[in-house]
Amino acid sequence: MADRLARLDETLGRLEQTPGATAETALDSVSMLTEVYGEALARVMEHIPTAAAEALVEDDLVGHLLVLHDIHPEPVERRVARTLDGLRPRLNRQGFEVDLVGIEAGTARVGLKGGGCGGGAETAGELVQEAVLAAAPELAGVDLVAPKAPAAFVPVDALMRPPATAADGAA
Repeated sequence: MADRLARLDETLGRLEQTPGATAETALDSVSMLTEVYGEALARVMEHIPTAAAEALVEDDLVGHLLVLHDIHPEPVERRVARTLDGLRPRLNRQGFEVDLVGIEAGTARVGLKGGGCGGGAETAGELVQEAVLAAAPELAGVDLVAPKAPAAFVPVDALMRPPATAADGAA
């Protein structure tokens, strides 16, 4: 299926570069056909049971079509979170932790930290970016951010003690 989609993208790209009324007519036809199929898909989604809809959205091709026609029943945040949940075991085995920080202005902000000796952060980052954009192709991009460090805890009694001096045995 990926090969067919790649060929379709290539063919449409060539058609868009072709000057003339015939190319314009062909592009208009493709656009109208896409709208008709989108409407038909929307009607199908209205009539199927919830369990069937849930199974359909997990199919890569159907999920992409639902996003393309703006009828995907899951919000983008849930799709991205579900994708990260699916990646988490693999990334954890490589020493990485991943979390959705948020989605702002069409960009997913994903926290990625860790990794063992030898790196692998670039590969892990590429994996996260590709998977998130596959699940939510309507996003403009994915920003990998360092997760915020937890606030340091200082016990109150430590604040009340006078500072140690060299005479106290502190070095």
